[in-house]
Amino acid sequence: MDTTFTIGELESFLIALLVLFIGHSVNRHAPFLRKYNIPEPIVGGLIIATIITVLHFQNIHLQFSLSMQNTLMLMFFSSVGLAASYKLLMKGGAKVFLFLGVASVYIVIQNAVGVSLASALGLEPIMGLIAGSITLSGGHGTGAAWAQTFEQDYGIQTFEFAMAAATFGLVMGGIIGGPVAQRLINKNQLISSFGLGKKHHKSHPDLVTYDQLEEDRVTAKSILEVLFIMLLCVAGSQWTSHLVATFNLTWLKMPDFVYALFFGVVITNITEVSRGYKINRESVDVLGTVALALFLSMALMNLKLWEIFDLAIPLLIILMAQTIILGVFAYFVTFKVMGSNYDSAVMAGGHCGFGMGATPTAVMNMGALVSRTGPSPQAFMVVPIVGAFFIDIVNAIILQGYLSFIG
Repeated sequence: MDTTFTIGELESFLIALLVLFIGHSVNRHAPFLRKYNIPEPIVGGLIIATIITVLHFQNIHLQFSLSMQNTLMLMFFSSVGLAASYKLLMKGGAKVFLFLGVASVYIVIQNAVGVSLASALGLEPIMGLIAGSITLSGGHGTGAAWAQTFEQDYGIQTFEFAMAAATFGLVMGGIIGGPVAQRLINKNQLISSFGLGKKHHKSHPDLVTYDQLEEDRVTAKSILEVLFIMLLCVAGSQWTSHLVATFNLTWLKMPDFVYALFFGVVITNITEVSRGYKINRESVDVLGTVALALFLSMALMNLKLWEIFDLAIPLLIILMAQTIILGVFAYFVTFKVMGSNYDSAVMAGGHCGFGMGATPTAVMNMGALVSRTGPSPQAFMVVPIVGAFFIDIVNAIILQGYLSFIG
């Protein structure tokens, strides 16, 4: 007999915090996890997800009330926008398109690997696309959308495979990003141009570090002001999304978090040019870091690990091969093309995140890295912009090309 327990809002929020504390505690006592910067939300989230999976097989199901999850995600991306002054954009703008080129090349490789292995293992080539960029670079949402298309146009049921592959990618993307980047940093003796330590804001007050241990000089007033601005970005993104849907402005249709990032960029540059009000960057840093940690914690609480258990052996083989190939590509190609410096090492870790999972996973990887090895504001600007917006467009174009070839 199945039993379902619905966890209330407050209790679900407390469990989300508990996930972070568990991850922190385990990392503190496990040198291997700490050495390779495995993100705390991944560690704590997998522990909670394992417990939920055990209960699932005992016919006990937990449903969390996580209405704040999307708002927290939008708050984080608004903080990315608020940190992107026009000076920073001018300095690192070219890197966005360079990184987009690298990520686009990898999507072609990712699908080639998926289709080749699927054919070799006796599966439909379309299954290779499901275990390729559809779910790994696209995530759960893209996987669900394409599964519906495949069912309508090809009569192939792929939804369960898509969800399982996306879940597998989310976990593995969070696991491999830290070790790949840390290996690059250690081997090449790379250091952040801002140095190590936890007092960067004394010498660089406009720097946003996304380091949970950074010493921030904030006040209740500055926190409230920045919270208002971030929630304004969140509301603006939701209003824009609603208007786009209402008036069917398909050419403007983007994920909500892209709108939130855009509003942040506009607001921070208006205040910088007008000089009428200065946004407190340290408060942006604090609130952005908290929002990211809580959002990832909530996302991992909803991981359905049993979907991975349902994967056929051939699909597991394909996904393990995809994991290894992305790690190798990020290590040898992404790092070198992006400049072979500290920022490029952090970007390589981020590429592992959204190449196997999603943009928040990429940011989580980079956040774990910079907490130990120093800030990388360029990586936090380049990777989210490419992963949040441009890569979805490129992915759709490349997928259409593959479908016309194998169809």
